Amino acid sequence: MSKNNIIEIYAFDQEIGKLGLDPDRRASYFQYNPEFLNSEKYTRIFPLLIRRIKEVQLFDRYNSNTFRGLPPPFADSLPDLFGNIIFKAWLENTHKDFNQISVLEQLCYVGKRGMGALEFAPAKKIPEGTTIDLTEIIEVVNQVLENKNNVTGQGLDTTSLINIFKIGSSAGGARPKILISQDKTTGRIIPGDLVYSNDYDHYLIKLGIDKDVSYSRETIEYVYYRMAVDAGIEMMPSRMIDERHFATLRFDRVDGRKKHILTACGMRGWDFEDPQVSAYENLFDLALYLKLEQRDIDQLFRRMVFNLVFANHDDHLKNHAFIYDEISDQWRLAPAYDITYSLNPLINFTQTSRALSINGKRTSITRADVNSIAEKYTISRADSVMTGIQDLTAAWPVYAKEYSISENVVRAIQKSYWMQ
Repeated sequence: MSKNNIIEIYAFDQEIGKLGLDPDRRASYFQYNPEFLNSEKYTRIFPLLIRRIKEVQLFDRYNSNTFRGLPPPFADSLPDLFGNIIFKAWLENTHKDFNQISVLEQLCYVGKRGMGALEFAPAKKIPEGTTIDLTEIIEVVNQVLENKNNVTGQGLDTTSLINIFKIGSSAGGARPKILISQDKTTGRIIPGDLVYSNDYDHYLIKLGIDKDVSYSRETIEYVYYRMAVDAGIEMMPSRMIDERHFATLRFDRVDGRKKHILTACGMRGWDFEDPQVSAYENLFDLALYLKLEQRDIDQLFRRMVFNLVFANHDDHLKNHAFIYDEISDQWRLAPAYDITYSLNPLINFTQTSRALSINGKRTSITRADVNSIAEKYTISRADSVMTGIQDLTAAWPVYAKEYSISENVVRAIQKSYWMQ
């Protein structure tokens, strides 16, 4: 392989190993750094798929759009739909062809800026951050999205586009979102791509700039956050900004440290678009394999029930993650995220199907199906959990009114709730 097709992987200020790509064979290769192996530290940093051996390991089974030929733990760091739109816009603005950028080169643009603790070198040099203005950022994002097929010649300000690229291309998901850091003392906002100091609060912000719908997805997500917390689901503190944008503290930046995160996709190599592996039972089995505490198993069950009751159909495998404690060398369930009503409430769907099956079903799920999960994974008081979360549906119209969600949206969403 060409040296240009090899990059280095870092975590916790140590080189973990080297990652190579052979485009002709549609295969990637990983080899641990011998010094890292000999250190006997972080022995469970990749508990599955990547074996802790000194030999080169071949990965030739992960060619879907989710993994793009990479070992799944590293594919987790690639931009998703919105990130790629921003990445393409920035490259075109700098007269580079997005289609000529390899997946390894894209990881080098991620560099030290990605979610979680993994870093990629040699990192592409990008101007360091300065203070940013949220209103200006939103204007540039709107311009990019309106001209996403061709931003060349659209008069986009280079400095603003660089800021958008840095803070908008690393966060996952399809909706427009950015990463910012806010000084705890002065309130000053800077790009959230590199700073992880405890002097800042680090936010992921979902921007309320939709022009294709007549309601606010971000407001609905905030109300769902409030109800999920009421239901005993662990989430990071969140708030609305200017009554338009949904902001949540990041769980991969804690106490001035980067935290290593893997989604269920990255951990296990499950493609979240593959229905054959998209089952809650797989999540529970993975949690047991990782030796998670029973409280995490109970928490996962509570999230499953909430998603079922409140009709969050987009609870796919990338929307469940695990967080690594580098001190104890143990994994635990990450706080819940992306919990919301995922469909357009103003469209009358005749039938909807869940991303993750329950007892082999994506539709017509019964209380007995949920209880079968509870019995298999030793969940106590399962019926009480279901009833308690169903009782919380009464809070939906109350919270919705508080945040000025229209009555027709409230009624449409409420009709989809699971009340068996």
